[in-house]
Amino acid sequence: MPKLLDKKTSIDLTKLLIFIVITTMATGVLVAVIGNISFSGKKTFKAEFSDATGVVKGDDIRIAGVKVGTVEGVEIKDRSRALVTFKVEDSTPMTEATNATIKYRNLVGQRYISLTEDPEATSDDELGEGNTIPVSKTSPALDLTVLFNGFKPLFQALSPTDINQLSYEIVQVFQGEGGTLESLLANTASVTNTLAERDEVISSLIDNLNVVLDNLGDRDTELSDLIVTFKTFVGGLKDDRAAILDSLDQISALSVQTADLVKGIRSPFVEDIKQLRKLTKNIDRNKAELDRALQVLPIKLTKVGRTAIYGSFFNFYLCQFKGTVRFPGGLSVPVSYNTGAARCDLG
Repeated sequence: MPKLLDKKTSIDLTKLLIFIVITTMATGVLVAVIGNISFSGKKTFKAEFSDATGVVKGDDIRIAGVKVGTVEGVEIKDRSRALVTFKVEDSTPMTEATNATIKYRNLVGQRYISLTEDPEATSDDELGEGNTIPVSKTSPALDLTVLFNGFKPLFQALSPTDINQLSYEIVQVFQGEGGTLESLLANTASVTNTLAERDEVISSLIDNLNVVLDNLGDRDTELSDLIVTFKTFVGGLKDDRAAILDSLDQISALSVQTADLVKGIRSPFVEDIKQLRKLTKNIDRNKAELDRALQVLPIKLTKVGRTAIYGSFFNFYLCQFKGTVRFPGGLSVPVSYNTGAARCDLG
């Protein structure tokens, strides 16, 4: 029985090993195909660009859309150009007529370098390993900012999906990629249809603009006068700018002096407010008596006036004086003085 188990175990182990080997080989082939991995030798070259923005290590080197190498590094040369080092397969033809162009791989911004042969080149000698493709035979990537700014008015009328598709087609066309002109025209037709669907909105907008322009046309004289007056006003401000600036300086100085003045009178002003508050409280507390006194005062003044006219006189006698004398240092001394006048005893 143990022998049968050992034999079965050996068969299962052999099958497992065969499965692992086949699976590993299939996986390796799949990775090589998908990743376009080549096990052939590599040759190193360099290319000089006026602008290599977006090119990074690992980007593809392609010929007719087929990957033949990768970028190894990017560095600055002479503070004005970029030197790209890349490797290609030994079987890749590299001649003095080879041109290098940076192209967009997608709208995300990834780049790749496309190698092409110049049909008008006078020499097709093989380019030695390690040599550099001069800047005269290289082209930087298309400036998408300038390109898309030209299409900005068109993009404003599209949906985000249409914008993405049309942008991709535009990039493909301007990079010289074949088979995209028809798609671009198809997308342009789609844009035209989109605009046609919105013809009512556009028509309404034009009508509203016509009304506005008509109103402006009817008031062209007033508008012209307004512009001339405003121009004159601005000219006057320009001529008087020195006086205006001087007045601002004087206003600033006045503000500083006013702040100093307010700062100086702050304490006594606060004290005056407190005393005024006490006075108003006293008046409020004795308002009934004060009101009665104000009502009786005209009658008393009339009687006094009658008595004082036509040669009659008043005699006043000082019988007693009371007060308080305050000395420096806060010392107060009460004073009380009786005059002793004879009439004071009449009581």
